[in-house]
Amino acid sequence: MDYLVVALILLGVLVLGGLGLVVPRLRRRPEPPAGGGAATGTEVLERPPAGTTTAPPRPAEPEAVPPVAQPPVAQPPVAQPPVVERPEPTAGRLVRLRSRLSRSQTVFGKGLLGLLSRDHLDEDVWEEIEDALIGADVGIEATREIVDRLRERTTVLGTRTATELRALLAAELVNALDPQLDRSLRATRQGDRPAVLLVVGVNGAGKTTTCGKIARVLVADGRSVTLGAADTFRAAAADQLATWASRVGAEVVRGPERADPASVAFDAVRRGAEAGVDAVLIDTAGRLQNKVGLMDELGKVKRVVEKQGPVDETLLVLDATTGQNGLEQARVFTEVVDVTGVVLTKLDGTAKGGIVLAVQRKLGIPVKLVGLGEGPDDLAPFDPAQFVDALLGTEPLGGDA
Repeated sequence: MDYLVVALILLGVLVLGGLGLVVPRLRRRPEPPAGGGAATGTEVLERPPAGTTTAPPRPAEPEAVPPVAQPPVAQPPVAQPPVVERPEPTAGRLVRLRSRLSRSQTVFGKGLLGLLSRDHLDEDVWEEIEDALIGADVGIEATREIVDRLRERTTVLGTRTATELRALLAAELVNALDPQLDRSLRATRQGDRPAVLLVVGVNGAGKTTTCGKIARVLVADGRSVTLGAADTFRAAAADQLATWASRVGAEVVRGPERADPASVAFDAVRRGAEAGVDAVLIDTAGRLQNKVGLMDELGKVKRVVEKQGPVDETLLVLDATTGQNGLEQARVFTEVVDVTGVVLTKLDGTAKGGIVLAVQRKLGIPVKLVGLGEGPDDLAPFDPAQFVDALLGTEPLGGDA
């Protein structure tokens, strides 16, 4: 019995002791997990230790706003000085341009030399030779003289090789061109005044362009030049002349549109004298030779210019493709302004190279320059021997007879 009481007491002690251990554990709350913000989606800020101060949180910086694109400011164009060109020398220029006469070479070289190379030169052949020369705008009078001399010389020689025939024909053509005529440009300064060159011509002959090319010829030969834009009826003519002048570093004297051409020409000569240039080149308005008023105005330009000194050169620009019509143009201009030389343009575009002979035979005026293309330096001083050699081609045709 005593043992039973002791056992019960011990059991009671054990039970009470176990309860004392279990009950406090049941009352304790579980701690939140470390970094609980990750589990709940909210940020948990840790409190700083006691005795420390914390700065207030920095406000979030505003997002940087990209600058607004400003439209580009247009810069004024920088004026570039014009590039001054150095024209190629005029010496030998006609030789270099001989291929441009290919159409006339067909008439004179292949045509005439082919006829002269026939075994028997009867009347029919000589008539064909005359027709070929007349068709090339040599002119009736000049053609008869050339054919008569050819007939005489071929009869005297007896034998006619291709080389001999070419030499005969070349000699007769050169003789018809009168190689003794003075073909130089009078463009040398005389004392305290420049040489004055007046450029005249009909509408459409390419006068203003040719005037610009003549300026390049003068500069290429070492002369300084001032240009006068006396074609005041077309504003484009003055602009065009200014463009040509700027390329060779020359000065242009121009007036307002519809200004008095004689006044502009006078001012150009005066300015050339002040600047000390060698020559003053005056471009006049194109005109029809049958318009009396316009031709009288051209005479006035010359008279006004001559108040400062004589006009040294009056150059008539003729279009080679106009053929015999150019002779009538030249005749009327000669009566008004005393033409001293002819500039024959567009000679590369025609088979009628004989117009060179016709101009000189009819008017006694030397051809001084010929245009053989559209390039700036395709204007060549005229030389009869070189021209005829180019007309006949590089090799005699027809073979030995």
